[in-house]
Amino acid sequence: MDSSRSFMLSVRPCAYRAKSQTNMNDIQQLEPKAIWKNFYALTQIPRPSKKEGKIIEYMKKFGEDLGLETIQDDVGNVIIKKPATPGMEDRKTVVLQGHLDMVPQKNSDKEFDFEKDPIESLVDGEWVRANGTTLGSDNGIGVAAAMAVLESDTLKHGPIEALFTVDEESGMTGAFGLKSGLLDGDILVNMDSEDEGELYVGCAGGVEVTAQKKVAMESAPSGMFACKVDLKGLKGGHSGLDIPLGRANANKILFRFLMQAESDFDIRLAAATGGDLRNAIPREAHAWLLVPGDKKAVFESFVKQYNDIYRHEFSDTEPDLSFVCAEAGYPEKVLDKKEQYRIIRAVFATPHGVERMSTSMPGLVETSNNLAVVEVKDGSFRTLCLTRSSVDSAKTATAWKIAGIYHLIDAEVELAGDYPGWKPNMDSPILKTAREVYNKRFGKIPEIKAIHARLECGLLGGVYPKLDMISFGPTIRFPHSPDEKVNIETVSRFWDFLAALLEDVPEK
Repeated sequence: MDSSRSFMLSVRPCAYRAKSQTNMNDIQQLEPKAIWKNFYALTQIPRPSKKEGKIIEYMKKFGEDLGLETIQDDVGNVIIKKPATPGMEDRKTVVLQGHLDMVPQKNSDKEFDFEKDPIESLVDGEWVRANGTTLGSDNGIGVAAAMAVLESDTLKHGPIEALFTVDEESGMTGAFGLKSGLLDGDILVNMDSEDEGELYVGCAGGVEVTAQKKVAMESAPSGMFACKVDLKGLKGGHSGLDIPLGRANANKILFRFLMQAESDFDIRLAAATGGDLRNAIPREAHAWLLVPGDKKAVFESFVKQYNDIYRHEFSDTEPDLSFVCAEAGYPEKVLDKKEQYRIIRAVFATPHGVERMSTSMPGLVETSNNLAVVEVKDGSFRTLCLTRSSVDSAKTATAWKIAGIYHLIDAEVELAGDYPGWKPNMDSPILKTAREVYNKRFGKIPEIKAIHARLECGLLGGVYPKLDMISFGPTIRFPHSPDEKVNIETVSRFWDFLAALLEDVPEK
């Protein structure tokens, strides 16, 4: 998902081996096994965004081995079609949709190669999580659920089309590239939401704002103290779902410090980096500095003071925050003073967080921005923001505001990857059916919500405008971060609901 809180029989042998037999047994023994065995298989196949070749081949073989019609389109999406079970041929065709890729994030002390290593999953009380990396439950659980439906010889359902898209997390190129004529479905069930008991009927659109420029550099002055300041230990998280939680953005608070340090210590900036994914709140940021030699001790105390300030300011959200200074190698070049002055202020002035709450759906973030990536190195400067909104005009206005900031420092600004939101349809027939099925199954009416994150529904609905769409899933927390985890009990409820819904899909 870029997606998703807001708003599932056995698997064939896999070519990828687990690092831990204990961990493998843990999750494969969970119920419902129909989902967890498939999810385990997915964890063993490297599938970071834009590197989905192995998982695409696996899914194609999965469908073909079941004797089902299996298609790979021009951009890598995989479509597997299953006929209706006997007596259900007159039901509307349901498209079960999820994305194959996952966000590759790890703790800084974790040695892990997302292009080669299997995810080390484990049971932790009521949750399944990974060992120091993202888990891939976003959207692996949804994909595993669709696989379980395709495999099942006991479920009752009408015609099924499983759509497995690629590159959702870093550009939605799978959804962007899907062509008309491949699907015959009437209903789309997106399984990329992350709060069980909630039905999603709308999502935010977004646009990426990239600013970059060549930076004037000069020879580093001699006789100064060369150091590196490191900001670590932040929670980060999903830049849409977790944006209202008030978590610190490593880029914002690093450049806040740099602005004060420039004023008080006449520092010289050699390089700075922070964040690496547009849809993840940055958890770490680093800067390489020169400080006047006679102010070394005072500067080190100043860094400790800011560590205390930040830990106090973010005590409720960032208990593990660490801001430290250490001696570093002497740089050959530093930024021109005027360039340094302008860049530090531009980054610090860039908005991050909630811009506006929705007035039509209480509790929903309408517009936000994530200052995702900052790079100052090798004579170049770049920032990347992801602006989201359920109101297209507000999304555009916020993107323009950010562009305006960087135009003032003569940077080139590009707005790219613009994607639409999904407008809620409260009269949706599948929404009505889903509410009734959930109430009958669990004795309560599910909440109806929209999400401040992107789901592929907006793009898919543009290509197939007659699709009646809904989104739901199990409870997942902290997606896009190494703290990602999925609640075991809610996976079972999610599966029960999906099975019951498929059986109750109306006639054509």
